[in-house]
Amino acid sequence: MKLTPFHLAIQVRDIPEARDFYGSKLGFSEGRSSDVWVDFNMFGHQLVTHLNAGLGREGMVASIANAVDGDGVPVPHFGVVLELSDWEALAERVKGFVDTFIIEPRIRFKGEPGEQATMFFADPSGNALEFKAFRDIEGALFAK
Repeated sequence: MKLTPFHLAIQVRDIPEARDFYGSKLGFSEGRSSDVWVDFNMFGHQLVTHLNAGLGREGMVASIANAVDGDGVPVPHFGVVLELSDWEALAERVKGFVDTFIIEPRIRFKGEPGEQATMFFADPSGNALEFKAFRDIEGALFAK
């Protein structure tokens, strides 16, 4: 089956802040936009940030945490599975502007099926992002 790009729309508290985080800091190019939403190219996928003025200037979207391999994984979260070299480059990039990681860049499930590099951090509105990588994406992504 041919993989196709996904479309994900999330709420943010401030459009200029979202442009700075996703555009300037993460380096996602901007597509169409208006005063209340912006499209970003997230590794070939369409991420749309929509203004939720009800969050307020300091507001955050709600989440919970579930235990996974000894960490509290935020739910909901989203991200992209990358090639390991791309993940390593992204990890170095985000260390330059993410003050607090939810889960620091590390290897999870070491020596087990599904071993993966992972990191979690939040955007300024509290949307949790996970970026992960496998040495063998096809063989490990859905390994049991």
